[in-house]
Amino acid sequence: MLGEHAAIAVIGAGAIGGITAAALKTAGRDVTLVCKHKAIADLVRTTGLSIGGIMGRRTVRLDAVATVADLKAPQDLVLLATKATDCVAAAKDLLPLLKPDSVVVSLQNGICEEDLAAVVGRDRIMGCVVGWGASMVDPGKLEITSPGDFIIGNIDCRPDDNLPFVRDLLDNVVPARISNNIMGELYAKLIINACINSLGVVVGVRLGRLLANRQARRIFIAIMREAMDVAAAWGIKVEKGGGGKLDYDTFLAGKGFVNNLKRHLFIRAIGFKYRRIKSSSLQSIERGRPTEIDYLNGYIVAQGRAKGVPVPINSTVVTMVK
Repeated sequence: MLGEHAAIAVIGAGAIGGITAAALKTAGRDVTLVCKHKAIADLVRTTGLSIGGIMGRRTVRLDAVATVADLKAPQDLVLLATKATDCVAAAKDLLPLLKPDSVVVSLQNGICEEDLAAVVGRDRIMGCVVGWGASMVDPGKLEITSPGDFIIGNIDCRPDDNLPFVRDLLDNVVPARISNNIMGELYAKLIINACINSLGVVVGVRLGRLLANRQARRIFIAIMREAMDVAAAWGIKVEKGGGGKLDYDTFLAGKGFVNNLKRHLFIRAIGFKYRRIKSSSLQSIERGRPTEIDYLNGYIVAQGRAKGVPVPINSTVVTMVK
């Protein structure tokens, strides 16, 4: 069981991983940040991470290494904050550094928990929804862009004595809570990402312009309907999305003009509120990097095929993004 002197590693020095590691260090925790590149690790140790945005500005120096293999001792708790496309490789690198009772928390977009469990074992994996936003301005310079929380839980809905410790730990970053239905929480966030993140790639514009387009909003709704059809066949209870404000069943109920108008107005309001946001997957493509599509719409497609549910819109989005 995790305790106060747990050795903690954060894998991934991007926005979420870097800010999380810095907050834990500030709280007095024994944490090491794995940065992937030696130059960034050197920067973190000497100059420190510069963190700004809606929660103020600070600079935090902390222990950092370039690779998982550079970690000096077995780790009790690993917060895995790589891109979804890199998480399985990172998990394989971690295996020699995990104790039998170590805990690995997935901080990815999309749903990676099953793939990670296949590598490190189901008993070690803890699911986590990252409900706040951040971006990397430059290496070592990070910005918190939107408030939110962490939601954690056991992927098999079983009691887990480590959950309170991890919740209290993550509370040093943003508010954290425990869910008895973490897969339903993860799927709720995945639906929003499958609508916004992936369509941002297909259309190639920021969120305001994207959701001002009626056809884009129609596809948004169609992606969501297919995702909920898959959830029904899967037997999963989808929690509310959008920070607990969006009940998908209520949103999709009704077929008349008035109900459809309400849906479009709601989506347009989202687009206006977050009009300057650019899809992270679009940013990946602009940088010549792979997207996380296999863990977003691709996950819906895979589950749909496994359950015999048609998902033509999500399948087409996956094809177009690739």
